[in-house]
Amino acid sequence: RPFMHIRDIEVINLRFEYPPDGRFRYAGGVCTGRVTSLIRVHTDSDLVGLGSVYSHPDLVRLIVEGQLRPALVGEDPGEIGRLWKRCYKLTRWYGRKGAAVSALGGIDIALWDLRGKVAGKPISALLGASRSRVPAYASGLLWKKDPYELEQEAKRHMAEGYQAMKMRLGRHWGYDCVALDAVREAVGSDVKLMVDGNARYSLDGVQRVIPRFRAAGIFWLEEPFPPEDPDSFRALRPSLGGIPLAAGENEFGEQGFRELIDPGIVHIVQPDCCRCGGLTPALRIAERAKAEGLRVAPHTWSDAVALVANMHFVAATPHALTVEVDRTGNPFIDDLLATPLQVEEGTIAVPDGPGLGIELNEEVVSRYDVPRDCPIAPGNYSDMVFQ
Repeated sequence: RPFMHIRDIEVINLRFEYPPDGRFRYAGGVCTGRVTSLIRVHTDSDLVGLGSVYSHPDLVRLIVEGQLRPALVGEDPGEIGRLWKRCYKLTRWYGRKGAAVSALGGIDIALWDLRGKVAGKPISALLGASRSRVPAYASGLLWKKDPYELEQEAKRHMAEGYQAMKMRLGRHWGYDCVALDAVREAVGSDVKLMVDGNARYSLDGVQRVIPRFRAAGIFWLEEPFPPEDPDSFRALRPSLGGIPLAAGENEFGEQGFRELIDPGIVHIVQPDCCRCGGLTPALRIAERAKAEGLRVAPHTWSDAVALVANMHFVAATPHALTVEVDRTGNPFIDDLLATPLQVEEGTIAVPDGPGLGIELNEEVVSRYDVPRDCPIAPGNYSDMVFQ
């Protein structure tokens, strides 16, 4: 491969504000906007690597441009493993979990994008993928006042080509039962239906609703408890009656996922390349899951760059089930790419161009770009609430 050096690393923070009639209610309140961070790794050739980070945007800029960029400028971007270890060591004291390892993950994705561009191959091909399309599910069905709204949304997802979808419960017993029945009746028995508990359940509360989950034939139950409560995950497993338990969107790095995998807490692990530390640790996490007989289904909630990175990951991981596609009107999913992703019969084609195989819609980037001297405005950004 041609030898080149990293010339610069750039963070682009994006912010979108929902119109009042487009906001949605979820476990954390009413979502007023969305944020994400793009990473560009510039080289002394004409190649630029693209990555993504889903964390506090102001922290991402501070960590990447303030600490990691000086350590990486002048380095060979092809030495991905060595550079990952170097950045991890630099941030270990404060960043084994959270913003720092996520920021490192954005750089890691960009380096994989560069590796593919140098080789003239998509990342999935570099990883030996045997499939060119990956299953995808519609992620939405948040809390609604009227079950009819859930029914209509579920039918829209089916009309868009999805054959699987995820809904959010954990509100209260009455709502959960009515909402679950409404969605299952709307989509029929052939559509895969996942339930996200949003870490809202008590052990007694989720055990009470499990018979309804079984009757609805849900495909998995995700994060009924906070990630800090592994004991409840362990206590729940004997009550599940065959329902797979999933978690991982709030976990970081290979070590963090080891805490889910080794004790047998879950059946499905959910590393997100733009949160867990990049493709490099995600691939190791997948191998560890495979050794323990577990499946993989990455989380995605931020932007289309992260979604595509996770698509390459799933394409190259035979025991990976599906990718998650945010269907809440997020322009960073719907509009960010020059060529939007399309769902057909429940699957999405993995981009076959070099690297990630995508180009950004620069007009959309410019529209939502947060000026470098401006902190992120207060708001409820779904997973992150800033006052």
